[in-house]
Amino acid sequence: MMGQLRVGMVGYSFMGAAHSQAWRTVNHAFELPLSARMSVVCGRDEDKVAAAAAKLGWESHATDWRQVVTADDVDLVDICTPGDTHAEIALAALAAGKHVLCEKPLANSVAEARQMAEAAAAAQAKGVRTMCGFNYRRVPAVALMRRLVADGRIGTVRHVRAVYLQDWIVDPEFPLVWRLRKDVAGSGALGDIGAHIVDLTQYVTGQQITGVSALTETFVRERPLPAESAGLSAAGNGHAGSGEVTVDDAALFLARLDGGAVATYEATRFATGRKNGLRVELNGSLGSVAFDFERMNELEFYDATLPTSEQGFTRILVTEPDHPYMAAWWPAGHPIGYEHSFTHEMHDLITAIAAGENPAPSFADALQVQLVLDAVERSAASSAWVPVEAALATV
Repeated sequence: MMGQLRVGMVGYSFMGAAHSQAWRTVNHAFELPLSARMSVVCGRDEDKVAAAAAKLGWESHATDWRQVVTADDVDLVDICTPGDTHAEIALAALAAGKHVLCEKPLANSVAEARQMAEAAAAAQAKGVRTMCGFNYRRVPAVALMRRLVADGRIGTVRHVRAVYLQDWIVDPEFPLVWRLRKDVAGSGALGDIGAHIVDLTQYVTGQQITGVSALTETFVRERPLPAESAGLSAAGNGHAGSGEVTVDDAALFLARLDGGAVATYEATRFATGRKNGLRVELNGSLGSVAFDFERMNELEFYDATLPTSEQGFTRILVTEPDHPYMAAWWPAGHPIGYEHSFTHEMHDLITAIAAGENPAPSFADALQVQLVLDAVERSAASSAWVPVEAALATV
């Protein structure tokens, strides 16, 4: 019989639902050496987590994450909670010998992220694997983008241009949900969506950010208190009372990368009309390539080595079986969706665990992203160019 990877997941809202979809699907889409078993899901509210378990396909439920990380029928702990709990849960899971998948950003501070990366490095010697959930790496068009760059198709990368635009808190009456509180979320648009474009651009270019010059802004500084803890959709409590927004609404920064490229980044949740507008464009000495998540099955590719009479941006429909991940899905020309990026994430994680290899992005990779976010915050506070601190060589 095929071996099992028994999963315990902590958190069941937006990311928990996305991860559940992936755990349910991955062995149906891919031939894998291990079968994912959805053992237990954990949440604080007994009735709600019981309902989530039934809806999302988990065998059982719990209300204390400590039971999950020490359970005999759990091999991997999947952390889908707000950032203020990531470090405590991950460190306990690693100490218990469990593999760990942790949603991004890895932690709420560099100190926490470094502690997690160091614990992951120590656990690695015992065969325990860790990964951070930057799911946009697993979009086939993004993986193809990385391949084109690595193969030299656009030559030397000179410009990186990245934006992540949302608008779900434009209304000043939108309540003060946990993502707008620094003590819970760590930061605002910077950590929530800016982390994605930092990781994605470093991934596709193979270069790391070495320094930044940044500004951040909070447009609405006070909001109604929410009826209950919520994420991207919520209602006010219907009573008087408000609280302070303690995170950024928007973050913009310039950056230099260690391969010589220069870059611009913009992350905002105040881009009216933009729901999930993630776009990355790379300009190189031999061409350009661009990805837009709102057209996630496509790439724009410009080949400057062609005769001028044949040059122009080409639309590549990334649905062929020889495109990354696509052989598992539908005939050519049939697109996939957001949820597939998580299924691909679980595919890569299971494959690495079964092979005794370290999956990517590692906790060390996620620490490096955290160091960039920290440099952005320090630059915005000081109005100065700030070098990105190096991660420990041992991590």
